[in-house]
Amino acid sequence: MMRKSTLFLNFKTCTSKLFPVLSPSKSKELLKSFFGFDDFKGNQADAVASILGGIDTFVMMPTGGGKSLCYQLPALQMEGLAIIVSPLIALMKNQVDAIRSFAEQDGIAHVWNSSLTKREMVQVRQDLSSGHTKLLYMAPESLNKADNIAFLKELPVSFYAIDEAHCISEWGHDFRPEYRQLRNAINAIQRKPILALTATATPKVMFDIMKNLDMQEAAIYTASFNRPNLFYSVQPKNNVEKDMIRLLREHEGKSAIVYCLSRQKVEETSQLLQLNGISSLPYHAGLDSGTRARHQDAFLNEEVDVIVATIAFGMGIDKPNVRLVIHHDIPKSLESYYQETGRAGRDGGEGICVTYYSEKDIDKLDKFLARKPVAEQEIGRQLLQEARGYALTPTCRRQYLLHYFGEEYPEKSCGACDNCQGNPTDYEATEQARLILETVLAGKDNFRSQQVVNTLIGHETAVLKTFGASNLTQWGEGKEKSNGYWTDLLRQMILKNLITRDIERYGILKVTDAGLTMRTSGQFYARTYRLMQDDEIDLGAAKRGAVLDPALFAQLKGLNRQLAKQRNIPPYALFSEAALQEMATSYPIHVDELKLIPGVGEAKASRFGADMIKLISSHVKAHNIERLDDFTIRSAGQKGSLKVFVIQSTDRRMTLEETAKAKNISEEDLLHEMELIVQSGTRISIDYILEDQLDEDSIEEIMDYFSEESESGSIEEAAKDFDGAYSEEELRLVRLKFLCSIV
Repeated sequence: MMRKSTLFLNFKTCTSKLFPVLSPSKSKELLKSFFGFDDFKGNQADAVASILGGIDTFVMMPTGGGKSLCYQLPALQMEGLAIIVSPLIALMKNQVDAIRSFAEQDGIAHVWNSSLTKREMVQVRQDLSSGHTKLLYMAPESLNKADNIAFLKELPVSFYAIDEAHCISEWGHDFRPEYRQLRNAINAIQRKPILALTATATPKVMFDIMKNLDMQEAAIYTASFNRPNLFYSVQPKNNVEKDMIRLLREHEGKSAIVYCLSRQKVEETSQLLQLNGISSLPYHAGLDSGTRARHQDAFLNEEVDVIVATIAFGMGIDKPNVRLVIHHDIPKSLESYYQETGRAGRDGGEGICVTYYSEKDIDKLDKFLARKPVAEQEIGRQLLQEARGYALTPTCRRQYLLHYFGEEYPEKSCGACDNCQGNPTDYEATEQARLILETVLAGKDNFRSQQVVNTLIGHETAVLKTFGASNLTQWGEGKEKSNGYWTDLLRQMILKNLITRDIERYGILKVTDAGLTMRTSGQFYARTYRLMQDDEIDLGAAKRGAVLDPALFAQLKGLNRQLAKQRNIPPYALFSEAALQEMATSYPIHVDELKLIPGVGEAKASRFGADMIKLISSHVKAHNIERLDDFTIRSAGQKGSLKVFVIQSTDRRMTLEETAKAKNISEEDLLHEMELIVQSGTRISIDYILEDQLDEDSIEEIMDYFSEESESGSIEEAAKDFDGAYSEEELRLVRLKFLCSIV
C-alpha cells in the first residue's frame, strides 16, 4: 500500500524522538548555514523528513522545483554515504561542483564514472574509505558493475537517490535498460531507503518506477506541473529558420535554448545563427567532452546568448534566466517537451516556449520507431501521438499538458498560450460527442482512438475487419467530417473526462461515468478544430505582413516563363515555383537579397536576376509596400560544409552511398542537397553515377523528357509518364544532369 504525503502530518513528533540529530529543526539550520536558504520550497521539507525517517520516498517536482536539495541535505545530515544515480556526466559534474562550492573540502562529493583518470579514481576510493565523502554520484552502468558493488558493500550507505527516475519505465520518455537493473545492485550492496526523483512522470510511469524499485511502502510527494510564468506556442513549420532568427533578434541579449532532434541539424542551425549575428554554440553527444564542457560553461557564464542542442543539454543545469526555449522539431513525447520547456523561466520570470510543427517530422519519428521491438513501437507511437495531439489541439495548451500528467486545470482559458490568446470560439458538438461515445461502447473495450475514428469515417483496416466493425450501426456515420475533426473531438472528450485511455492496454478507450451520463443528457461544447499543414501560412508571419503576394507571384511566374522561353529551357529550370513564392513573400530588390532565396544562389542571381529585381522593385513602389527591415537572413550556403563536401565527393567519384555514410545522412537527404546545389547555379559531376545505373539511350530519353515535355519538372509526373520504367532515384539523377547542362 502506498502512503500519501498526508500521513506525515505528525511525522515531526516521531522523528524528533527517534532521530534527535536528524530532526526537522536540524534540517532547517543546515538549510540556512550550508545552503544559505531561509526556508524550504514546496514539498522539500516533507521529502527530507521522509528520508531522514528511513522511508522510501517518491518526489515529483517540475524543473526548477528544487529536487536536488531533497537528497543533498539529508545526505549531509545522515551517517554514511548517499549514492546518487544520475544519467549524465555533465549533470553529475554540475551537481558536485555546486556542493563543493558550499563545503570546506572537495572530498565531500565525488563523481564515479568512466570519465575519471586512474589517479582521480584512487583519490575517490581513498575519500570513500575514510568517510570524508557524503555524496557519491554514479551512472547506472557504474553502479551495476560487479567490482564496484563489491567495493561499495564495505561502506556504510545512508540511502540511494535515483535522479531522472523516469528512465526506469518503458513508458517514460527516456527509457534506459540499465536503470531497470538498479534494484538488483541496491539489494546486492545493502538495501537502504530509496529516494526516486523526476520532473516528468505520468501516473503510469510513477507506479512503474516504484514497482521496479520495490518501493512498497513509499511516501509520495508531487508538486503541481503548472508553470504559470511560461507562455506556450506552436507554429506551423514553414519558414522556420527566418522565423527563428526574427524571434531571437526580438529577444536580443537574452538567454535561449534551441532544441533540434539531430546532431546535424544542431550544427547547421548554430552556424546559421552565427552567420546572422546571433551569438550561439552547438551542444551534442558527437562533440568531444572538452568541447561540450566549454560550450556549456560559455552559456552558463553568458559569454553566448544561445545554445543549440539535442535533448542531452540542460538536464540539471541551474541557469535560472533562460527566457526562450525553441523547439526546431516536435519532441518525441510530451514528457520530453515538458522537461525541455521547463528550462525556461526557472527564476519565475518570463519564459517563452515556441515549437515548430510539421507532419513530416511526425512521419520521420514514426519511421525511426520501426527499427525497435514491437512493444517499444507500440509505446513510442502512443507517446508520439500525444505530442502530435498537443501540437494540433485548439484547446488550452496548459490544460492539455496538465491533463496528460494527471492534473486538472480548472480554468477554461490560461491566457498564456497561443490558443487562449487567439479568442477561441466554442460550438455545440453534443450529437457528434454522443456518436463517439456510442462507437466506443460498441467496440466493447477493443477500440483505440484511431479505430474509433476509422469506424466513424468508414475506413476499413485489417484490425477493424477482425472486430467486424463494418457491421456496427456507427460505421461511416461521421464520413462527412475529416479524420482530423474526429480525432481532435475525441481528444477534447478525453480532456473533459468523458472517456479515458487504459494505458496498460496500449490506449484502449473506455467511457467514464460522466460519459455515460452525457450519452443521454447534457450538452457538449468543443473548440473549433484547425489543421496545421506544411503549406499553411504561418500565422505569426501573417501578423507581421510576411505572406504571399498573389498578384506579384502571378507576374513573376509569367516573367519566368518568358525568360525561360528566350533561353530555350523549361521554366522550372530557371527559377522554381518555390523560389518564386519566396520572392513574392520577401520582396528582394537587390542582388544580395535575391541570392539568399532558397534555390537561387549567387550564380543564378547574378546571371538571371536583374529582370526579377526590376519587376519586384516596380511592384513594391506601385503598391507602397513596406518591406521587413530584417529581410536579409544570411544563408549558410546549403549547409556550408555539407555543400562543399558533396561537390568534392562528386569530383572524387564517390558513390551516393559512400557520400551519405560519410556525412551520416540518408541518400534521400543527399539527393535533396544535390538538387539545392544545382538549383542555386553550381554544376556537379554525376555522369559516373548515372553510367552505373542507366544505359546511354535511357539517359537520353529522360533528358529529352525534362527538356521538351515536362512543364514543372515534377518527378511524380515523370514517373507516371514513364509508367514505372525508371525508379525515382534514376529520374532525379537525370533531372540533375539536365539542370547542370543549363546552369
